[in-house]
Amino acid sequence: MARRKLVAGNWKMHGLGGDLAELSVIAEGARDNDRVDVALCLPATLIERAARSVPDFPIGGQDVHGAEKGAHTGDISAAMLADAGAKLTIVGHSERRADHGETDAAVRAKAEAAITGGLMAIVCCGESDEVREQGKAVEVVSAQLDASLPEATAFSGGVAEWLAVAYEPIWAIGTGKVPSIVDIAEMHAALRSRLLAAYGEAGNAVRILYGGSVKASNAVEILGIEDVDGALVGGASLKSADFLPIVSAAAER
Repeated sequence: MARRKLVAGNWKMHGLGGDLAELSVIAEGARDNDRVDVALCLPATLIERAARSVPDFPIGGQDVHGAEKGAHTGDISAAMLADAGAKLTIVGHSERRADHGETDAAVRAKAEAAITGGLMAIVCCGESDEVREQGKAVEVVSAQLDASLPEATAFSGGVAEWLAVAYEPIWAIGTGKVPSIVDIAEMHAALRSRLLAAYGEAGNAVRILYGGSVKASNAVEILGIEDVDGALVGGASLKSADFLPIVSAAAER
């Protein structure tokens, strides 16, 4: 099934007001590749300014709380993100799971809160180097996704409109290491089967992104793998010169 590619950048804890000029260059370059959906997930402090500066370009958050509102100091709700101009958010990134102890159940609650609040959710999953070396990567990541996916009842419209999945081998993030083409294909095929099990035929339309040291030099090869429907890009999304070639590579596939 042909799925429109999605390339989402994750600026993580980078970016100040002066970096919005770079965002404008990225947004302009994205317009030149209209066969690909492009978005940037920014620090919360930049979302409103970014949404105002490039109103026709999708801006996202990097996390969301599972509750609609309440006594949760320092957290941000889906309604707050949407009010600031966000259209989507990442949930369950490996750095959130590791640094903040987020469980699969918490990630599911966050995804459901995002969707209910009108945001597309990019649900992340991935394995450690230790799990990969034990030969349990597919088993562990499949179970993680099963427990992190929002319930089908969370969707008021099409599942694919509100949900994407990002596979991020933790050991590859920011290290320059990349799984083999065979390993990526095996994992994405397994995740597709879990989406079909969760949502029936609608799961075939949900995009599965690859994230883990994606750069211009390997993007064409990775994005050509079956069931790789785009990329979640970290460090390479900070500069247009690094990010836009990945967008162009997605347009080729």
